[in-house]
Amino acid sequence: MVSFAAVALPTCEPKFRPEAAAEEILGWASSPPMRSLVEEYGGTLPSVDVGELLAWLEAFSELHWDFRKQGNVERDQVTAPTFGLDRAALVLDVARALCLVDPADPPRATYDHLLVLGGLGRACLQRTEYAARLVRDGAVTVGQVAALGSFRPLTEAETALPGLADSRFEMDAMDVGVRGAFGLVEPALCESSDELGTHRSWQVRTYRADDRPPVHVFAAPSSEPEQRRANTPDTYEFWAQRSSLRSSDRILVVTSPIYVPFQHSDAIRMLAARYGCGIDTIGFDPAQATVPLAPGATNPDRYLQEIRSGILSMQRLHRALAGSLAA
Repeated sequence: MVSFAAVALPTCEPKFRPEAAAEEILGWASSPPMRSLVEEYGGTLPSVDVGELLAWLEAFSELHWDFRKQGNVERDQVTAPTFGLDRAALVLDVARALCLVDPADPPRATYDHLLVLGGLGRACLQRTEYAARLVRDGAVTVGQVAALGSFRPLTEAETALPGLADSRFEMDAMDVGVRGAFGLVEPALCESSDELGTHRSWQVRTYRADDRPPVHVFAAPSSEPEQRRANTPDTYEFWAQRSSLRSSDRILVVTSPIYVPFQHSDAIRMLAARYGCGIDTIGFDPAQATVPLAPGATNPDRYLQEIRSGILSMQRLHRALAGSLAA
């Protein structure tokens, strides 16, 4: 089995430069591990410019790696195919090289903002716990913390998790995670839309304590409320609109390792490209989590699905950068 060298994601320093990111997108999409994965599924990566390459990968990955398209289901509701040992090993090697497998320490000691991304109920608990540990142990010093979620209804499996029995929405799970991990009790301030629980709804809960940075829990509205719930870009945008971002700011994003490429690319598009700030994105360490990973969370189909998510996110980022460079 081939062992691949790690492929860097687009870097994002303060006073963001779109030219550098555009080159790094091409490096990720045309890398040896991506080429080998395409060949495993009977394709040949074309020698074209980055926009055409991402379009080709979008179509190819939809055909071979999109396991959510039937019924438009959530990630934990996918019916996984069967993988042979060799193919499963290759997928894992490729995913590791493309930055979807290994947790990472924060590359810097100080950040202006720490963003904890929402997700399924289990991830809400895992990510808030990891973020709080980073702050508590002094791994990072941060100006403020924001947990980003939505009014996506929780499933019965999610409310069966420890502490979530009384939770209705993703934001509630983020709030439970924040309170437990950061040792908080009641919010000092709660702002919200008139109606709660719909795709148009929003809410912000703010916690303050003398010995720690302010912590905010966000439920973002969807930018397409007639069609879907709020997604990761929506949560970034809603948070940014209620923050005073500067081009000199540094942001640390905490998510799960498997989602790092796509959520990092979305952060660059929604935050760095608009406000100029620097962004680092890391995945929490499952070995340190009180709540274990869900069964099947690291199966080959999950990695293939999120490689596709990375392709789609980098395609959106490339289009945004191309527009800004042409302006």
